[in-house]
Amino acid sequence: MADIYNKEQSELDQDLDDVEEVEEEETGEETKIKARQLTVQMMQNPQILAALQERLDEEESEWKPDEEDEISEELKEKTKIEDERKDKEKEDPKGIPEFWLTVFKKVDLFSDMVQEHDEPILKRLKYIKVKFSDAGQPMSFVLEFHFEPNEYFTNEVLTKTYRMRSEPDDSDPFSFDGPEIMGCTGCQIDWKKGKNVTLKMIKRKQKHKGRGTVRTVTKTVSNDSFFNFFAPPEVPESGDLDDDSEAILAADFEIGHFLHEYIIPRSVLYFTGEAIEDDDDDYDEEGEEADEEGEEEGDEENDPDYDPKKDQNPAECKQQ
Repeated sequence: MADIYNKEQSELDQDLDDVEEVEEEETGEETKIKARQLTVQMMQNPQILAALQERLDEEESEWKPDEEDEISEELKEKTKIEDERKDKEKEDPKGIPEFWLTVFKKVDLFSDMVQEHDEPILKRLKYIKVKFSDAGQPMSFVLEFHFEPNEYFTNEVLTKTYRMRSEPDDSDPFSFDGPEIMGCTGCQIDWKKGKNVTLKMIKRKQKHKGRGTVRTVTKTVSNDSFFNFFAPPEVPESGDLDDDSEAILAADFEIGHFLHEYIIPRSVLYFTGEAIEDDDDDYDEEGEEADEEGEEEGDEENDPDYDPKKDQNPAECKQQ
């Protein structure tokens, strides 16, 4: 069987070679006619067609990428480089320089908290997130302050947790106006040596009562700082606080509420100043209404035809 196949294959190859010889040796119209006839005969022979297909398959197997494929490879390489660059940016995000410091300095509630020695640290504040408690857990929310590496402390994240009451008090249910902050907890800041901006060193002179000699004493005291926000007063089990602690906690609750309700969701508008202008417009409208009422009263008094007696003793209707 194999011999028969080899014989037929040899005859097919011979026929193909004959076509090539005819094309090379013969010329003119006769050559063209013979070539066409031979071609028709070959195309009608299934064995010849199979041999031609085999040769085409061999040529395709030796096919090399053309120019379009080279361009495609270049595009793939560029795409890979671009993806790697984006991944690197995700790992090392670059935001607007001094974004949160600018926001805090524009909002009155925070501008008084930010001291000059706080600014270099707040320039390293990348973003602030709010996390709410899971369903079934006591209601609370956590403010997360994410910092870039800095020379002041080793923490990457500083947190402030606010506990909330979400149900009315059994003893006075009608006084419940909705969820309210009931307490808060800060976090420990791991300050680097000599970099704690919440403390300062002061020197005092002390005079000895007996000898009259004077000595200089160095003492560490608390210092005004934005970062005192992370060390709120502790509420004793009795719940009793002195007036100063109550005032600090009340201000703290207001700051926490304002941050998670207004500042964080609309931080870009506060950065640009648009949100602050909106707040100012609300107050201006109230003032303008009061001014307009005053102007109307003043216009009546300045009217030369205005008779105040008519307002005091309005004319009575006479009966006919």
